[in-house]
Amino acid sequence: MAIDYTGRIKETGMVFDTTVAEVARSSGMDEGQYGEVVVCIGEGQMLKGIEKELVGKTVGKYHFDLSPEDGFGKKNPKLLQLLSGARFREQQIVPAPGMQVNIDGMYGIVKAVSGGRVIVDFNHPLAGKELQYDVEAKRVILDSKEKLDYLLRFFFKDFSASVSDGVASVELKGGIPEQLKEKIAQDIKRLLPEIKDVEIKPAQ
Repeated sequence: MAIDYTGRIKETGMVFDTTVAEVARSSGMDEGQYGEVVVCIGEGQMLKGIEKELVGKTVGKYHFDLSPEDGFGKKNPKLLQLLSGARFREQQIVPAPGMQVNIDGMYGIVKAVSGGRVIVDFNHPLAGKELQYDVEAKRVILDSKEKLDYLLRFFFKDFSASVSDGVASVELKGGIPEQLKEKIAQDIKRLLPEIKDVEIKPAQ
């Protein structure tokens, strides 16, 4: 399904994510590429609350209110951690409230600094928030070639693909490990039941 969407924090109305360029500009978001996205419902490509709401929907505009459980989850107290200031000095970081930090591969926000100790919140910034989404389902994709192209974009940048008589032929620039090739072929056949066989080979 091809969709446009805009996500807002319910309490404040602040836009935190959108595919619509006009909404992004009016909300003061960074310049970037905006446009419809294609999702395979049930594959975890969007928040579970949105996917749940989109099941069975056809083309049209929809408004969804999401609880924290269906959004970015509830706040987990265990992810609010008290760390030694020495951890930051080792990385030549001077912590301050509101600063985003990466500690041992985990991203968090500094909440307070006091007495050589730093409180960091490793929860998602939108954890515990009620959300609102405006979603426009623009079209249901039925063409096998188009579905295959969108699916392959999750894995590769440079490829060409065709579908004929239930066989998908994919050409890639550069090789990939055999194990990964098998997994991608399995995913294609699982998500696109009309495709019975997959051939993946280097581009000529």
